[in-house]
Order: sequence, then structure tokens, then C-alpha cells
Amino acid sequence: MIRLARPGDLPALVDIERAAGSLFRAIGMTAIADDDPGSVAELAVYQVDGRAWVSTGEDDRPVAYLLADVVDGCAHIEQVSVRPECTRRALGRALIETLAGWAGERGLPALTLTTFAEVPWNAPYYERLRFRVLADEEIGDGLRAIRREEAARGLDAWPRVAMIRPL
Repeated sequence: MIRLARPGDLPALVDIERAAGSLFRAIGMTAIADDDPGSVAELAVYQVDGRAWVSTGEDDRPVAYLLADVVDGCAHIEQVSVRPECTRRALGRALIETLAGWAGERGLPALTLTTFAEVPWNAPYYERLRFRVLADEEIGDGLRAIRREEAARGLDAWPRVAMIRPL
């Protein structure tokens, strides 16, 4: 089931992020695997504003989540993560479709995100969900700012792209 995140869910989201990040270790991206998963306080901003969704198991505990912003007039996927043992169940896809519905209700024309170009569960996955890589001249000021911040954090040690999916 997908629902808006509740305050009590937030510690589980930190755990999901840590577990999902561990998959990067197997492909030699240990800096990503060891990256700070963020804090409950940071997640609370999204939760309070109604921009955090969770996919839950039968026990109503989160096993995946999505955080969204509005960037350059589009719904922007800030983060989507799934517990490794829960992958290949279309949970990420369902969360993205939930965001697409939210964006449509608000008249937003597209979904955007930034991601690693060559990680199989990143850009190639999003391409299967009808996202496409934005050419440099298509990237708006907001996405450019996100990319600069990512580069400053060292994420550009691996190729990254900005992507869009029109709604």
C-alpha cells in the first residue's frame, strides 16, 4: 500500500536509505554506500508538507519511500529508495506513479530527477519508466543548482544526468 508518510515512519526511512545505499558497494561506489542517509529532521520537512510517500508491507511498516520537491515548475523526485530485499516488486514504479498523480492534480507538466547515468537501477531503470535524459540546454536553473550541489558533494565522480518525464 502507498500512503503519505507519517511522523512515526521517518526513522524507518533513514534505515531504508542506508540499506538501499549499501547496493552501491557491490559496484565499487563505496562513497555512495557510505553516504550520510540524512536525518529524521530533514525528512520531516517533506512529511509535514505532504511530499513524502511510503510503500508499506502488510504490517504497515515502510519498505520504500519517495520524497518530492517542485523544481523549475515540475515535480522533482528528490529521493526514491527501496529496501534491497523488496526490490523487483514495482514499489519504486508505484511510488513514481503516485507522484505523477500528485503532480497532475497540481497542473505540473512533468517529473524530473537527477541520477547516476550508468548504474542499472538508476538512469536505465528510469528510461524504462519513460524518463529521458535532458540535454544541457534543456536544464532549468533549479536543476542546475541541484547538479552544482551534487557536484560539490562529490557525486560527479561517476557520470550523472538530469532526466524528465512529461505527464
